Amino acid sequence: MSEDFEVSFNSPQCGWMSIGLKGSSGEFRTTTAYAPHTNALGELMEALARLIDSKDEEFSHTLKWNRDPEEYDFVISGKDGSSKIEVFEYPTGERDPSAKELVFSHSGEAFATVGAFFETFRQLYEERGVDDFKENWHQEFPFESYENLQRSLAA
Repeated sequence: MSEDFEVSFNSPQCGWMSIGLKGSSGEFRTTTAYAPHTNALGELMEALARLIDSKDEEFSHTLKWNRDPEEYDFVISGKDGSSKIEVFEYPTGERDPSAKELVFSHSGEAFATVGAFFETFRQLYEERGVDDFKENWHQEFPFESYENLQRSLAA
């Protein structure tokens, strides 16, 4: 885990998951819903794997997630081993571009940034049976995406 970047995803409860991002430029905490963006957790893992795999190529991916009524764009980008995570908040599901606000930003070394995410995903995976992940998130843990991310970090 990067010294100046921390990620926390708490075990889901009743279709909601608490997320925290903390870096040298600030902190972002929210709860996210499993719907309507039902594959957001797996998509996040896949985007982080692609960030690592992109190496010298420029990479950018925007992940949509929500809290209801607020909506978020998690923008994951990088090039040449560096990464940037930005979180934009929209006050409603209408996603009016003029109303969006940057609520978190972190720049750092891609491997360390992705490693911080992976550590919390690993904890979610290991505790999925104890916390009844499927029951509380209303879907299975995205194991295939988790394995892809693990492979990318090991390469």
